[in-house]
Amino acid sequence: MFMKHQPTHVVHLAAMVGGLFHNMSNNLDFFRQNMLINDNILLLSHELKVKKVVSCLSTCIFPDKTTYPIDENMIHNGPPHDSNFGYSHAKRMIDVLNRAYNQKYGDMFTSVVPCNVYGPHDNFVPGVSHVIPGMIHRLHELMFVNNPDTPQESKVFSVYGTGKPLRQFIYSLDLAKLFIWVVREYNNVEPIILSVDESAEVSIAQLAESLAKAFDFKGKLEFDTTKADGQYKKTASNAKLRKHLPDFKFTDFDVAIKDTVQWYIANYAKARK
Repeated sequence: MFMKHQPTHVVHLAAMVGGLFHNMSNNLDFFRQNMLINDNILLLSHELKVKKVVSCLSTCIFPDKTTYPIDENMIHNGPPHDSNFGYSHAKRMIDVLNRAYNQKYGDMFTSVVPCNVYGPHDNFVPGVSHVIPGMIHRLHELMFVNNPDTPQESKVFSVYGTGKPLRQFIYSLDLAKLFIWVVREYNNVEPIILSVDESAEVSIAQLAESLAKAFDFKGKLEFDTTKADGQYKKTASNAKLRKHLPDFKFTDFDVAIKDTVQWYIANYAKARK
């Protein structure tokens, strides 16, 4: 593909990814596959003299034991959460490779660190999806697929865990705009966090309520405390981003959730599920 298209700029999104439970049982695969992918992309980009590579990291790669909010200087300050150590260490190595290629050859390879991404065209496959698409799929099945004739008021939607963990979520269309800005304007090997503001952090319980509202679900929400919560919080500071783009407007969370739910309902037949 590189030889055919001879790219001048590369946005590197390829990865083996998954939610909490997929990571917990596949740390070796997450490490090996992502190490191979990242080494291939950056080596080819160097050999073909690509002018700029923007790779994608994640807030889940930061140290488990840390102070909050986390920022770009803290990525390597300690071991990641044990649930996804394979993925985390492989993603951290992108930053190491970027610095090494820049030091030796002057290559402009950089990385962005998004918080949790969601939106249309997400991966809704049970067992491997992230939290928002996973919940959208399960709530849709409960309402419209499993016993559709049962009155909604008598149905119970099970939210995995206590509902207490906190997350920052970024709408995919907002993130896409920020990626384009990074490609055009951000010329530094140091990573930059692409996240909503700290004040936009929501609990898993708040997410469940927003989804129920978007679906107009009339049943009951219950929390399955036998399921793991994962990391309690990973609050990220977007101060560096705000210095560059102080006026960037993020889509309102409930609006973006409703748009994503409506996309899924309209595209249920072809969605990845």
